[in-house]
Amino acid sequence: MHHYTTHNTALPAELIHLVFLRVSQINGCAHCIDLHTRDLLKTMPIDKVALLPVWDDVPHLFPDQYRAALTWAEEVTRVSETHASDEAYAAAAEAFEPKDLVDLTIAIAAMNAFNRLGATFRLPVAAKP
Repeated sequence: MHHYTTHNTALPAELIHLVFLRVSQINGCAHCIDLHTRDLLKTMPIDKVALLPVWDDVPHLFPDQYRAALTWAEEVTRVSETHASDEAYAAAAEAFEPKDLVDLTIAIAAMNAFNRLGATFRLPVAAKP
């Protein structure tokens, strides 16, 4: 699924990695946070990466489609609380073509699964003291 979402969709790679990082932040997976932060810093200014946890407070930093993807990522990641509301789905469907929304949702689901493995098995981080 990871290969599919990072190589076989029409979604920008930067958007996918941004969603991967945000989902990992919510889930508290140190390995994935470290990995996807490093990936994003190759293409995205540090200001955007650093402010990702509060992306909704800095709308000028993220294009509308990125904001829609982050909203949907948070909704799907917190599905036990949100139940993927009809309103959230409608907003995501307005921002993405049907196939792109499916691909985005697959990416979100994949990262949630990876986070559960990474956090559970304490995968290492590249950051050194």
